[in-house]
Amino acid sequence: MLDQKDKLRLIKLANILYKASRKVRILSHLNWPSSIRYNFFRSGSAKLPNIIYPTFDGAPVRHRLDKAMALLGDTPFDEWLKIKLHNIEAGMNLISHCGKKEFFKISSNIYGLPKGKLRDGKTTPLDLANKFSSVMEYYQNSSRVSNKDLMTAKEVGEMMEKKIKGIFGNESPEILVVDNISAKATASSKRIRLRKGASFTKKDVDQLINHEALVHVATSLNGRAQDKIKLLGANYGAVTKTQEGLAVFSEFITGCIDIERMNRISDRVVAIQMAIDGASFIDVYRYFKDRTRLKTDAFENARRVFRGGVVSGGAPFTKDIVYLDGMIRVHNLFRAAVNKGKLNELEILFTGKIDLNDIPIVLKMKKEGLINKPKYLPFWMKDIDRMVSYFSFSGFISSMDHEITDNYYEKLFYNN
Repeated sequence: MLDQKDKLRLIKLANILYKASRKVRILSHLNWPSSIRYNFFRSGSAKLPNIIYPTFDGAPVRHRLDKAMALLGDTPFDEWLKIKLHNIEAGMNLISHCGKKEFFKISSNIYGLPKGKLRDGKTTPLDLANKFSSVMEYYQNSSRVSNKDLMTAKEVGEMMEKKIKGIFGNESPEILVVDNISAKATASSKRIRLRKGASFTKKDVDQLINHEALVHVATSLNGRAQDKIKLLGANYGAVTKTQEGLAVFSEFITGCIDIERMNRISDRVVAIQMAIDGASFIDVYRYFKDRTRLKTDAFENARRVFRGGVVSGGAPFTKDIVYLDGMIRVHNLFRAAVNKGKLNELEILFTGKIDLNDIPIVLKMKKEGLINKPKYLPFWMKDIDRMVSYFSFSGFISSMDHEITDNYYEKLFYNN
C-alpha cells in the first residue's frame, strides 16, 4: 500500500501531466482551413494542396514535463506516469514536425501502421481491411441510401440533442455544426461537433450516439470527474487506439454498424498504406472519389490521411488505422474477460481516457482509493446477459477450423 506522502506526490504529478497534455492538441493543430478545399476544387482537383501549419510553441509543455520528471519516484505508479509523460512528449514532437517526413515516423510510433502485427503476431489491420473489402463487394448495393433519406448536420444535431439529454442530463455536451473538421463528427466532454455540409443517414445517427456519446463523451466526463488522478481526463495520442476501438466496438455490439461504415474505416486503412507506398493526396482523393457518394466526402477522407504529413506522398498521418486495430483489440479483450469470468473488471475502461495496457495499474489505483467509480456506462456494458451470451458463443466459434466449415457450406450453394 502507498503511504499518504506518496499518494499526494502521485496526485500532484498526475495533475501536472494533465495540464501539460491540454496544450498538446494534435487534431486541432493539424486542421486545414476551409480555403484549402475550395482551392483544390477550383484547380479541378489537379493541384496538390499547399498547407502552412501554425508554429507550435512547446516551451510551456516542456516546462511542465520537466517539472513532472523531477517528481518521479520508484513505485509502479511512477513507472506508469513516466510512460504517460513520454506519450505526451511524443504528441508534442508530432505537431512540431508537421509537413515533414519525420512526422510519419512519429505518427507510426504513436498510432501504429497498417501492416503492424496484431496481438496474434500474424495478422494486421490491413489484412482486416482487405478482408472486409473483399466480402463487402458482394453487398455493395445492399446499403445504398437514396438522397431523399439523407439528413443535414443541423437535422442530426436536433435528433441527437434529445437522446443525449436523456443520458447525461445537465452534463450533456453542446452540439455544434462546424466547418473545420475532417470527420463527420467529433466529441469531447463539453461539445459534439458535426461537420457542416456532411450528409447523414438514420443509421449514422445511431452510430454517433453509440460512438461519440456513449463512449467518447462518457469517458471524457468520467475522466474529468476523477479528482485525484486528473490525467485520466486527458485525451492524448497514446490512448486513441483504445478509445476509438471501444467506440467502434460500441457500434458493433449494438448492431448499428453498417456496410457503408465498415467500408469507410477499411478504405482509410488501405489509403494510408497507399500513401506510405508513395501515393499523393490527389491519388488518394481519386481512390476515395471512386468509393464515396460526394466529392467533398472524398476530399475529407483524403485530408484525414494527409493532415500533418507530406501531400506528395510517402509520409501520411496513420491515426485512422486505430478504428479497426482498436476494435480488434477491444473485442478480444472482452472475449477473454468473459471466458475468464472477469467481465465486471472491465468497467475500469470507462473511468477515463485509458489504454488497454493501463488496466493493471488502474485496477491497482482503484484498490488504493485513487480512482472514482465511473458515473456513465453504455447500456451494453451493464447488460451482462448480452455480453456473456455473445462472447461465450463467439469464443467457441473462433476456435473452430473455418477452412473446413466454409468449404462444407460453400458446396451447398453450388451443388445444384
